[in-house]
Amino acid sequence: MKKLFTLAFATLLSVSAMAQQVDLRKKISVSGSAETEVTPDIIYISISLKEYLKDGNSKKKVDITTLENELFNAVQKAGLDKENLTINNLSSYTTVTEKKKNPDYLASKQYRLKVTDLNKWNAIIGAVDAKGVAYTNIDSYDYSKITSLKQELKIKALQAAKAKATYLVEAIGDKLGSALDIQEIENQVYPQAMYRSNVMMKAESADMAGAAAPEIDFKKIKLNYVMNVVFEIK
Repeated sequence: MKKLFTLAFATLLSVSAMAQQVDLRKKISVSGSAETEVTPDIIYISISLKEYLKDGNSKKKVDITTLENELFNAVQKAGLDKENLTINNLSSYTTVTEKKKNPDYLASKQYRLKVTDLNKWNAIIGAVDAKGVAYTNIDSYDYSKITSLKQELKIKALQAAKAKATYLVEAIGDKLGSALDIQEIENQVYPQAMYRSNVMMKAESADMAGAAAPEIDFKKIKLNYVMNVVFEIK
């Protein structure tokens, strides 16, 4: 009998504990969103320089050093810091070894250039011998104030969720309580940059010599944040 009583008491305590764990608060779950579009103001561009033979004559080779100097001078003339131009590929360092093995070897080097003004980019690439530019393309791009912009959007989305919950709850005569749970959903789109002429500029033919640098159009970066919030109803 004593054992039966102890078992019944333990069961009662277990049921009581489970009942205390059940959240009986009235709640409302809503979503708020905020979005914006910004134009990228930081662009990273790959540039590949390659030696070439003038008129196909092996004795009239345009050296990679000449092409490099043209690029360096153009970057400085554009008012960019030297740190904005970096070697993009470790294979660029194999030039000396390859030249020793094969005197006719045409060296190439790849660089990464950071620009914040596309007009400067056009001026830079236009100052480099077009026949020595194997290709250029967009590596990536960004927005300089992206962190603060994301924070601002999150706050606006959260405020939108609270405003929605407030008028819905007040419509039934209740009052909105504190937030019980917050979840964010990020949706950002970085569309590809497009040249007005081609996606990639190639300067391999003689017809490209002296040609104007391609103009680049950027679609805007679209940022969207959705905040899912659960509020207590008082």
